[in-house]
Amino acid sequence: MGEWLYLVIGIGVLAVVAIVGLVATAGRRRGAPPVEAPEDRAGGLLAPERPVDERRPGDRDGDRDGEDVPAGGTGTLTEVPEGPVTIEEPPTPAPELDRPEGTQSRLVRLRQRLSRSQGGLGRGLLAILSRDRLDEDAWEDIEDTLLTADIGVAPTQQLVDNLRTRLRVEGGATDVRAVLREELVTLVDPTMDRTLKVSGADGKPGVVLVVGVNGAGKTTTVGKISRILVAQDRSVVLGAADTFRAAAVEQLATWGERVGVPVVRGPEGSDPASVGFEAVKQGIADCVDTVLVDTAGRLQNKAGLMDELGKVKRVIEKQAEVTEVLLVLDATTGQNGMVQARVFSEVVDVTGIVLTKLDGSAKGGIVVAVQRELGVPVKLVGLGEGPDDLAPFDAGAFVDALLG
Repeated sequence: MGEWLYLVIGIGVLAVVAIVGLVATAGRRRGAPPVEAPEDRAGGLLAPERPVDERRPGDRDGDRDGEDVPAGGTGTLTEVPEGPVTIEEPPTPAPELDRPEGTQSRLVRLRQRLSRSQGGLGRGLLAILSRDRLDEDAWEDIEDTLLTADIGVAPTQQLVDNLRTRLRVEGGATDVRAVLREELVTLVDPTMDRTLKVSGADGKPGVVLVVGVNGAGKTTTVGKISRILVAQDRSVVLGAADTFRAAAVEQLATWGERVGVPVVRGPEGSDPASVGFEAVKQGIADCVDTVLVDTAGRLQNKAGLMDELGKVKRVIEKQAEVTEVLLVLDATTGQNGMVQARVFSEVVDVTGIVLTKLDGSAKGGIVVAVQRELGVPVKLVGLGEGPDDLAPFDAGAFVDALLG
């Protein structure tokens, strides 16, 4: 009986072990589902990817032919050269330059603006001369009108005498306007050479020295003259020799930038003569047509400053001849401008006059007076604040504008 008991217990133990083994095997099969082949975009099945642990040692993501591919991605490895990395920036576009106005359109605007600002003189004279009877009172009114216009005593007397004679001799059928125009043109003197001397000799540039008192518009005039020359296809260099006024140097630099003209400048307070010298030196080296030199503003009663102006001219002429000395006068200053003109002409031998602000409260007679005083022509007139509001002076156009 005991032997049967041991046999039953042994069979039971074996049965339990067999059942436990079967359960464990079934569990492992349920935890590892079969690998399904993915579908490609065309709808076919792709071969299943080998498990990571079954890949060959040389395999990596994206490795097609055993090539070495950087970890973390696919592609070609690019070596970065040693040294600093330079980033090329796109080229800065050249600034758009102004296109200065031509001479003819300037002259048209000159006549229009002078007619508005100076027409009162001509209309006043015509009103008196058109009276039925020209007695002494009428001629005195004519004289007063001319003197008020800053023509000056001697030119006024000359004009009145000529008008008296012609109107008496030619009689009542005379065209008063035509007679007045002829006499005014004669007074302004159309025979004067008003050409700007901007060309040099022996392959050197012409040198234009611009002088005047502060406030007359000297630096602005230099910039405007450069525009006239650029419009004539001339090459120009600007010399910023007004070194005592930083604003003048910056102002001239702005004028140059607008038309693509180089500006030679020195430190603030440097010797004006040295700046003028360097400007001409660069002009010669660059083979330009004209060098325009701005100078420091001078007071005509300061002997030391006036002497320094003479030095500027002498130093410049060690390299090239100064072909033109332009005196800038504010037309609104009247007889004070005459005093300035006289003193400047004694120091630097003025060859031409630039009258600025002639479109304002100026009297047109200043043109006649300053020419008589110096014996040099008015070559340019300024008629506004615009960059091209500077025009060559024309005697006929000026008189026509006076008569309206």
